[in-house]
Amino acid sequence: MTNEKIIFGAGCFWGVEAAFRRLEGIVDTACGYTGGQTEEPTYETVCSGMTGHIEVVKVVFDPLEITLETLLDHFWHCHDPTSKDKQGGDIGSQYRSVIFYFSPNQAVVAKLSLQALQQSNQLQATVVTEVLPATRFYLAEEYHQRYFEKHGLGSH
Repeated sequence: MTNEKIIFGAGCFWGVEAAFRRLEGIVDTACGYTGGQTEEPTYETVCSGMTGHIEVVKVVFDPLEITLETLLDHFWHCHDPTSKDKQGGDIGSQYRSVIFYFSPNQAVVAKLSLQALQQSNQLQATVVTEVLPATRFYLAEEYHQRYFEKHGLGSH
């Protein structure tokens, strides 16, 4: 079986990347931008809110070592999926909660996971996470990659 990839938006990509990097079965992660309408976005243009892009983390994983369900469970717990356009102190549409899938199977699994979370009554509000087909991924600037590791901040 070959590696799979999925993209998560869950607030500032630094913490999201650190949260996924520490899981067994993760082959690679990359901070980037997706979901917008402009070519070659930069951190500055994405932060302006004018491009429509979201700060995301592309996660490459070995499905023989970690399941998509496990990744989704981790996703639900590493941010507040009931908060629209805001995670902690980060405010703006670039911080919205979203899952970008690459296959019909990933779409089904992600939507069922979202539905199960909502029906579990673990949360006090409605889940606002979007589940969308993957669009073009733009790699973020090098200084954003593995930011916490580079700055000795561990896994935040």
